[in-house]
Amino acid sequence: MKVALALPAATDEGALVQRLIARDEQALRVLHDRYAGNLLTVILRVVRNEALAQDVLQEGLLKVWLSIASYDARRGRLFTWMVRVCCNQAIDALRSPRYQFHNGNKSLEVTGAQRARAPSTFNPEHIGLRELTLRLKPRQREVIDLIYFGGCTQAETAEQLGVPLATVKTRARAALQVLAQLAR
Repeated sequence: MKVALALPAATDEGALVQRLIARDEQALRVLHDRYAGNLLTVILRVVRNEALAQDVLQEGLLKVWLSIASYDARRGRLFTWMVRVCCNQAIDALRSPRYQFHNGNKSLEVTGAQRARAPSTFNPEHIGLRELTLRLKPRQREVIDLIYFGGCTQAETAEQLGVPLATVKTRARAALQVLAQLAR
């Protein structure tokens, strides 16, 4: 009967890294089995979404597999390096336009129900605001019309007019300053 001596963690980790560098797919399975659970926990703390965390974990492990040659054992343990790779992957995922788009969209039913419940007590016609806007420059007036009378956000207004968001904000601010002077 052979008695297997337990290898120190550093030696075991070093051997695993060498197998990964040699593109041993069994080593990738060992890496996944050994570290995936802990990495997933760390990723979940960043993204706070189980499905996204699973995706980030797979992308992070792929990145580890592809860039294992850049791992330097003198700078830290393999797990620490993988945590850094996966956390960077998680942050990139949260910043991605795809995530921003899907996270920012709500179902039409919820949005419509929220608008239906929100009573509108402000009616700009009561104070003659529509007439005052006729004195604005045309570009300022179209921004005010979309934002205040059309119910658009500044971002929606920018998209609809095909101008940068900063331009919409500048025009809206200038228009409000003119309207404030006219209302005196």
